[in-house]
Amino acid sequence: MRNPSRLLAALLLAGTAVHALPAAAQTATSVPQLNYTERKLANGLRVYALRDTSSPNVSVQVWYDVGSKDDPRGRSGFAHLFEHLMFKATRNMVPEQMDRMTEDVGGFNNASTADDYTNYYETVPANHLQRLLWAEADRMGSLVVDDLNFKPERDVVKEELRTGLARPYGRLFSHYLPMVSYQRHPYARPGIGSIEELDAATIDDVRAFHATYYRPDNAVLVVSGNFDPADLNRWVDQYFAPIKRPAGAIPRVTMAEPARTAARSYTVTEPNTPLPALVMSFLLPPAKSPDMPALEMLQAVMASGDSSRFNQALIRTRLASDASVYIDDKQGTGLMAPYAILAGGKTVPEVEAVLRRELTRLATEPVTQAELTEARNELLTSALKERETVEGKGDLLATGVIIEGDPRAADKRLAALARVTPADVQRVAKKYLNLNSAVTIRYLPAASGVTASSGDKIALASSVVTTPLAAPAGITVVQPASEAERVRPPEPATAVAVNVPQPVTAKLANGLTVITVPRTNLPLVSASLVSLGGSTADPEGKAGLNRLTANLLTKGTATRSADQIAAAVEALGGQLAAAAGNEGMTLDLTVRTPNLAPALGIMADVAANAAFAPDEVERARGQAVDDSTLALQNPGALSRIAAARAVFGNGAYGSPAGGTPTTLAAIGRPDVVAAAGRSLRPDTSVLVLSGDISPAQAQNLAAQAFGSWRAATPLAATADRPAAGEAPLKGKVIVIDMPGSSQAAVAVAKETLTRADPRYYQAMIANAVLGGGYSARLNREIRIKRGLSYGANSGLSAGRKAGAVVAAVQTKNASAPEVLGLILDEMKRLGAEPIPAAEMGTRQAFITGGFGRQLETVEGLGDIVAGYVQSGVDPAEIGRYMTSVRAVTPAQAGEAARSLLAPAGTTTVIVGDAKLFADALAKRFGEVTVIPLPQLSLDKPGLR
Repeated sequence: MRNPSRLLAALLLAGTAVHALPAAAQTATSVPQLNYTERKLANGLRVYALRDTSSPNVSVQVWYDVGSKDDPRGRSGFAHLFEHLMFKATRNMVPEQMDRMTEDVGGFNNASTADDYTNYYETVPANHLQRLLWAEADRMGSLVVDDLNFKPERDVVKEELRTGLARPYGRLFSHYLPMVSYQRHPYARPGIGSIEELDAATIDDVRAFHATYYRPDNAVLVVSGNFDPADLNRWVDQYFAPIKRPAGAIPRVTMAEPARTAARSYTVTEPNTPLPALVMSFLLPPAKSPDMPALEMLQAVMASGDSSRFNQALIRTRLASDASVYIDDKQGTGLMAPYAILAGGKTVPEVEAVLRRELTRLATEPVTQAELTEARNELLTSALKERETVEGKGDLLATGVIIEGDPRAADKRLAALARVTPADVQRVAKKYLNLNSAVTIRYLPAASGVTASSGDKIALASSVVTTPLAAPAGITVVQPASEAERVRPPEPATAVAVNVPQPVTAKLANGLTVITVPRTNLPLVSASLVSLGGSTADPEGKAGLNRLTANLLTKGTATRSADQIAAAVEALGGQLAAAAGNEGMTLDLTVRTPNLAPALGIMADVAANAAFAPDEVERARGQAVDDSTLALQNPGALSRIAAARAVFGNGAYGSPAGGTPTTLAAIGRPDVVAAAGRSLRPDTSVLVLSGDISPAQAQNLAAQAFGSWRAATPLAATADRPAAGEAPLKGKVIVIDMPGSSQAAVAVAKETLTRADPRYYQAMIANAVLGGGYSARLNREIRIKRGLSYGANSGLSAGRKAGAVVAAVQTKNASAPEVLGLILDEMKRLGAEPIPAAEMGTRQAFITGGFGRQLETVEGLGDIVAGYVQSGVDPAEIGRYMTSVRAVTPAQAGEAARSLLAPAGTTTVIVGDAKLFADALAKRFGEVTVIPLPQLSLDKPGLR
């Protein structure tokens, strides 16, 4: 993808039966169909329109029927590389003008490359629709392909490849899995390609690829949102109809992957692998096969939710820290990949035996009707979520057209899911999950200090069929128009007002605050129980306590076991998730409206009666240790964690929220019980209900579910830890040496302000100018101008007692000093020079536009209000937010930049292969503290 911004019953409830509607009835009544119109232009362009006047936005998507499978021989990664080039110049648009026309007006854009397609999608305020249609047509018909744009963007793609390889298991899933899964079909090639084949690409190759595939008869245009149909048709005819249809035929991959006749296995040892992993590969039929709905249900039974079979057999037993099933449905032969990341201390043979046992059981025993109902209800809730936004609806329709050749595919899928039986699931398990033809990869950690791969060689099979690209005759080389000849985009129309739902607050007799945020476009409700006491309330030496406590809330009450809680909620189509951030804990679930009452009953039981059984505490502790181990091997994540510790030292905001193996070992069950008692009490908690519910209904259901909840002890004052403490590395440059890392992660951090500070909005805008979005200064200097990274950004966090700004970039190791210099230079320039009003206006639009899109979903609404609660902000701020953002002046933002975001006093953490950059770093920036990864201690403010 271009931006960091795409790896997926009724049971007794403590004596009360949950009665759900029959699945077929729920499908028909609760999930609205995609209502669209379609037409086809004379040049072959297929046009689909889905009108939704309840949204202030419109989504424009152009999907091309070309993907990584179409990469020419010797040019793997080509379709993805070309995706990047589509954001450069056209005859009438200068490079990055698409970003100016989307992000800078409050919208966003992105693109992705899959094996079968490349899609470009934008969501903008509805009054910008005509401009976006003009722009998409211009880059379809007159893209400028030259070295000036090609070579820097190729460097960006190489950094994207390195970023993926730097992550633990990136090589396993992105490279090894496709290579071993296909022996003939070009699906075997990794979509990102390789450094060698990217370097081999020439400008003539790129032009030939564009002329071959980027044509109107190979594209689908989908417009979804608030528009006038007559206007849309007129604009489509005006901008797209004149694009000529080339005479030549479009090359198509016709190779079929043969059935496997034997099992194969590979054992590899890889550096940067915190825990062993196991993945198996099975071939599936094309996405349009009538077997796919049953396979989707099989996947949900195996891996969706805490009551799924994999969770019960592998995670609950502490054999694995993560286990799931990945399905990649395609135009051609698809792929199913069950996988497990092992728990600490477990071996691959014992995990593999259980995984194989569970796969065999699916083929030899029918799933239960309860499992099937639970899976179906979860999929129905998921289908509603997909249809909440104009982008989501457009994506569903376009996927059906490109992958299955049917715009009704998403609706037909729901109807088919309602008809799946246990016998169907068993039948497809027997047919497709044949262990005698499985391909297995056992992925083992290299010994400490080893930086090279070893074991069985995994490479692209020589039998994979690829085709050289034959350049069409008469390729037109487009040149940018002169300033005098350049056609400007049409002006925006009158803006469509954004409707901001207003929270309604009430209080129950027990002190529980209930906030309702109504949105009635779909039968869906999100519930969040919000409490204070997040990771900043962890006692010194017991980092991770509150997150551990949150994770244990759903693991059993006085009357329900963990398994009963999971099965009961998932039978209602929801999943009960618990989490703890810096400022508090949350219990969250989203269900269809008819299932809200019983779901709230379960949530209330969990909040009031969590048991914290000793065996559950030990299980959760082991999972937390595994999570901590994973973070230590991820350069990007580790740089941020270490930066927080260096800035805030042994203060409350410096401790790792997830804990470390040492601090987690120090936590006992009494600590967990005490933490829950402090945080989870009705007189300090808030229930947020957003979606298809009125304030009166919300108060009634809250009273029924939570009315009997009482605090165990009187509310007492607690002694808070200071936000910041001893910090010997604050203001220093620190290198964490990770030999063999494919990239260096650079994090520059500085303490800033609390959420209550009156300068909050000014600082938010200043940070957005610095690093908020693709068009911001950091990304412009580091990615767009120099190709040094896949993306550069900065983020401002503001809590109750402290806040920080963190600028973060991943780059090749040798570029780390240059990137650090660019970050510091931009921080300095931000406060030293006046911020142009026009530039700041684009960042204000970027912020308000993102806020407006978040309002489109019930979970987004709930998250906004829950965040206000935890930060100590009046929930009515939701109605003032956009006005507050727009009221900031350039002078105010500049002052915030000088006082809060200046480079003086910043702390830098770079995680990477130190031998490739440490000397140059010290030469440029002076004293550098180098910490070998084995010596790193996140428990200490000095990091060792």
